[in-house]
Amino acid sequence: MADLTMTRLHEGMVILYAISLVFYFIDYLDKDSKAHRIAFWLLGIVWLLQTVFLVLYIVETKRFPILTLFEGIYFYAWLLITLSIVLHLTYRVMVPVFFLNVIGFIFMTIHTFAPVQIERSPVGETLISELLFIHVTFAILSYVGFSLSFVFSTLYHILYRLLKKKKWTKQFGKLPSLDQTEKGMTISIVVGIPFLLVSLILGLQWGYVTLNEFSLFDVKIIGSFILLFVYGYLFYRRKKGTLHGTSYAWWHVYAFLLVLVNFFLGSRLSEFHFWN
Repeated sequence: MADLTMTRLHEGMVILYAISLVFYFIDYLDKDSKAHRIAFWLLGIVWLLQTVFLVLYIVETKRFPILTLFEGIYFYAWLLITLSIVLHLTYRVMVPVFFLNVIGFIFMTIHTFAPVQIERSPVGETLISELLFIHVTFAILSYVGFSLSFVFSTLYHILYRLLKKKKWTKQFGKLPSLDQTEKGMTISIVVGIPFLLVSLILGLQWGYVTLNEFSLFDVKIIGSFILLFVYGYLFYRRKKGTLHGTSYAWWHVYAFLLVLVNFFLGSRLSEFHFWN
């Protein structure tokens, strides 16, 4: 029962860390103070749990946990989180904090779902299936964000044509303004991008642990990285002020078409994604 509880707590830490990373990404992209606070407190909870487990491990083994690769990865992840919290509290530099947490999350995931951990765990197969479940959940959440951006882009085109042709009537009084739809597009991808990033990290870990022949050049993996680049570039152009109006809305339409291609065609051509 104790082993099962520890396993569940480590899974919970990974989920909290992933959600924290999403909020840090939102804050990094859009300077959202509320997202910033949520990310920090979630990270604080993860750090506290990690510290408790680290101390308990030291007490149990009566030595410092750095003698094996498995132990070293955990201690390394703990150091990265500690450093990011120190930077957050002292220098308030968000870019290093965000990227430190990306690296820390990767190593925390490796530790939690590493082959040696799976072998030791009394619920090894369940751990693998839950890693897949979390990966798929975050992927779907990212698709929801991108779908919402497509809805806003479609609304933008409808509103633009109505206003251009001066066909505005009371029937359209509850529709958002052009400015609101542009903001909706941006907010949607600001949420979708970090969910996709976290999903990719978890998915790569699942593939490495589970599959005998795992390749980064799988169609679905390449497609997901392309999506991450396209939406990231789209947001970059938006923040630079070089993309707006109808051009910005069309970019969202084209990007969503890539989402559909990756979701349906990519899944069929993939060697290990079987969403048929």
